[in-house]
Amino acid sequence: MAQIMPNFPLTQNAVPSTKVEISVSCRKLLDKDITSKSDPICILYICEFGSTKFLEFGRTEEIKDTLNPDFVKKFIVEYHFEEQQKLRFLVIDSDSATTNVNKHDYLGEYECSLGELVSQGATTSPLRCKGSTQNCGSIIVRTEEVLACNDVLVMKLCGIKLDKKDTFGKSDPFLVFYKCNEDQSFTAVHKSEVIKNTLNPSWREMRIPVSSLCNGDVNRTLKVECYDWDSDGSHDLIGVCITNVLELSTPNTTFELKHPKKASKKKYTNSGTIRVEHARMIKNYGFLDYIQAGVQMNFTVAIDFTQSNGHPSDPRSLHYINNVGLNQYATALQSVGNIIQDYDSDKMFPALGFGGKLPDGSVSHEFFLNLNPGNPFCAGIGGVMHAYQSAIRSVALWGPTNFAPVINHVARFAAAMRDGTNYFVLLIITDGVITDMPQTVQAVIEASYLPMSIIIVGVGNADFSAMNVLDADNKVLSARGRSAQRDIVQFVPLRDYLTSGDNAMVQARLAKAVLAEVPDQFLGYMRRHNIEPPKQRLAPQSISSGPPMPQPSVPQM
Repeated sequence: MAQIMPNFPLTQNAVPSTKVEISVSCRKLLDKDITSKSDPICILYICEFGSTKFLEFGRTEEIKDTLNPDFVKKFIVEYHFEEQQKLRFLVIDSDSATTNVNKHDYLGEYECSLGELVSQGATTSPLRCKGSTQNCGSIIVRTEEVLACNDVLVMKLCGIKLDKKDTFGKSDPFLVFYKCNEDQSFTAVHKSEVIKNTLNPSWREMRIPVSSLCNGDVNRTLKVECYDWDSDGSHDLIGVCITNVLELSTPNTTFELKHPKKASKKKYTNSGTIRVEHARMIKNYGFLDYIQAGVQMNFTVAIDFTQSNGHPSDPRSLHYINNVGLNQYATALQSVGNIIQDYDSDKMFPALGFGGKLPDGSVSHEFFLNLNPGNPFCAGIGGVMHAYQSAIRSVALWGPTNFAPVINHVARFAAAMRDGTNYFVLLIITDGVITDMPQTVQAVIEASYLPMSIIIVGVGNADFSAMNVLDADNKVLSARGRSAQRDIVQFVPLRDYLTSGDNAMVQARLAKAVLAEVPDQFLGYMRRHNIEPPKQRLAPQSISSGPPMPQPSVPQM
């Protein structure tokens, strides 16, 4: 019997379960845009062993104005030799910021198993268009085993005397890094930012995992291409250089950029040079490295008490309390809380409400859910649920829907604990459109500089399209000349998870979607501020022993 083996090298300690990096490129995609080319995104769906449903696993970045994308973002998948893992690659033309696939143009799809990809290493296949025999272009998928390598290359590069490519200006240069594959082809692994109108660019400091650059082999060939950016996607090549991680990690190393079409000319020397201003190797610590060292996750919930939810005595109300099952607010609260409480040592959670009229007649956008003005803490998720059910019977639903006060409330604590010993997660559960959007955008931008994440769960059937402004996956949030340092917001509409399955399955799927980005947001803060896990495990501490709790604001309607 013929043996079918992966064509990438297995380590001596290889087991039937390993991590596989999947790289995707496409060629000759359909052009769905009238005045420009398509803006493709590739979405990976996985049908796990024993299941019949494909669930979204991840998305690449969006690449503007191209029919031949080489996606830089990779999919890292756990490969199980003994299981058939079905994959579906869906390619769409991005038309807006919404994550709803049906709101974008369909470009084609490709189905296979992970085993097929691993056995071939690289495959080129036609994209299939449902219900059509039209040629939709092709998809190129490469796989490579991810070896254990926790190093990160931190480097800052600059360009010197690059070729001028623009008629009425200089060049708008950016860099693309490619790793060399076994068949001598190249796969894009990193892309720098574009610097406008300069021949001597100085790019931001880059932090690239060595595993993605060379899979741990510092002598593996890398290709660096320098382009002049054009708005229509037809970027002009300035030049190319060949190097490796060992050379890139050496400060003051200089590389000549050569343009292939100019190299044979007698008087041609180069199209400019790239210099390594500084470089170093650091360890790429994971989320669990910090958690196991005692870094504390602090969870706060904020619940919408505005009138648009409907009176709690009405069965149609999103706040309807009954003895049969959980309403949507309670479902969201319990789903997320049950997961995150495992990372909180004292299980004491501050819980807030906003947009409600308190028993004393004041309207507040930042009140304590247990109505204790001196102590917002509830014992466990059960205590938060009890405080919510009590508050909904004594706090009148009012308005408007203001987010900024509760975001700033948690940010005050995060600002006092920037040393990496604590990280804060705010869960906002709401049914409607934000009425203080400018203030909320500003609050999110300021919070992005702090050890903090914001999760927004939308309940009910309102139009939540504006929430995508805050969940800035593809565009940096900015206002008043200041930009967010990190993407810290994750928005999920609960209705997307209520369509099938029992309540336990709904809660599990919701929690997975809601919390998926928190570890990366957590690591983004730690890495940006060069905070390593504590050498000795931190002693558990209560946040209540930290800075004094500010009194809630009570603006009048």
